[in-house]
Amino acid sequence: MADIAFLLNGAPVRIADAAPTRTLLDWLREDRGLTGTKEGCNEGDCGACTVMVTDGRGARALNACILFLPQLDGRAVRSIEGIAAPDGTLHPVQQAMIDHHGSQCGFCTPGFVVSMATAHLNGRTDHDDALAGNLCRCTGYAPIVRAARAAETAPVPPHLHDAPAFILAEVSSGGEAREGRGGQTAPLSAPRDLDAFADWYAANPDATLIAGATDVGLWVNKDFRDLGTVAFLGGLTDLQRIDHHGTGGRGDTLRIGAGVTVADLLTAMRPLHPSFAELLRRYGSDQVRNAATIGGNIANGSPIGDGPPALIAIGATLHLRQGAARREMPLEDFFLDYRRQDRRPGEFVEAVTIPAAAPALRCYKLSKRFDQDISAVCGCFNVTLDGGVVTAARIAFGGMAGTPKRAAAVEVALVGQPLTPAVAAALKPAFAEDFTPLSDMRASAAYRLEAAANMAIRYAHDMAGTPVSVLGVRA
Repeated sequence: MADIAFLLNGAPVRIADAAPTRTLLDWLREDRGLTGTKEGCNEGDCGACTVMVTDGRGARALNACILFLPQLDGRAVRSIEGIAAPDGTLHPVQQAMIDHHGSQCGFCTPGFVVSMATAHLNGRTDHDDALAGNLCRCTGYAPIVRAARAAETAPVPPHLHDAPAFILAEVSSGGEAREGRGGQTAPLSAPRDLDAFADWYAANPDATLIAGATDVGLWVNKDFRDLGTVAFLGGLTDLQRIDHHGTGGRGDTLRIGAGVTVADLLTAMRPLHPSFAELLRRYGSDQVRNAATIGGNIANGSPIGDGPPALIAIGATLHLRQGAARREMPLEDFFLDYRRQDRRPGEFVEAVTIPAAAPALRCYKLSKRFDQDISAVCGCFNVTLDGGVVTAARIAFGGMAGTPKRAAAVEVALVGQPLTPAVAAALKPAFAEDFTPLSDMRASAAYRLEAAANMAIRYAHDMAGTPVSVLGVRA
């Protein structure tokens, strides 16, 4: 890798020949002696390593344990040591944590404070969502949330307004290519030009592509893999766009670039597909959503990824690219078998296109924890009704097979029927035709089949206007 440069707690830093998979967490603690950032789970679950990262899109909370140094180039980073003012004046959330007794053992506190300071900077008051990725085992969350609320109206300290205005010329699309670690050149290991990257990847199909690293980070931290040649895709801004095509009618579509983060997709889906947005709100944590990309979620091919079932149900078209050649397919055709997709060597996910309107789309996620947990079953339904009778149906599930999969037999059984709870309950045998799920630590096969069939009943009630959210249940 070539040199990288970023701001660390307001001061410029340059790292020569940074190892591609060295994490920010390890570098902060081992090279800089900034041990306030803690290592807890080392897989992006606990939030003890949370840092604030600022770029042209604003400030985001991210997990330093699965954040590789090259991902920081041209950005600004604040660890817990940079949250207070240079003269030692505490940030409002730090003072509020003291005032409201928000810390006991203190191990989790630095991560909480950074998450709270980032939310405070962004004017957020949805504290349960903003802090869902920070785990505390002793204090309890009530005093921490009280502290966050108490600091809401306090002004943002001036020193937190980082504005990183530097990106090294040698890693820009027109910069000079320099040889680095492993024989890679800067524009190829951190590409800025999509066409040049597509040609390079077609010629280097064994390279590992890294966007958010929310999964790849675990390959390094937990599996200790040597990734070989890597390419960091964060500089490919062409992949980070959501384009609306149409004139506001029923046929409008959204083309979503593969590099769009789940957080940005969530924002875009709220006014258009609120049920999909609610599913995305439960995708990982705030820190994970700020890094993970929808293209990575698709290309990973996980049978329990939450994005594909919703996209399949909505009728998504997948766009693939290999060099200058492009092709497209219905998303459901991309998944062939467990961890095997219809993706040619050197071909990558470029975008996904979905209808801008799907008023009947509903997504249901079943997991042991409500927040930040992997689905046992994720079911997404999208039917077309004419005179109360189903004329078309797209139903897809995750967690029920080796791939995200449409419920073809269920769809056939439902078409021509009224969408009532009784009809939905009678679909249960069709679910057994479509799926032969596995039993694992999250759920038994029988439970998964029962839960999937019950989601169809839930959908019928939902479409009839009956409240079905588990958050709405009251004793």
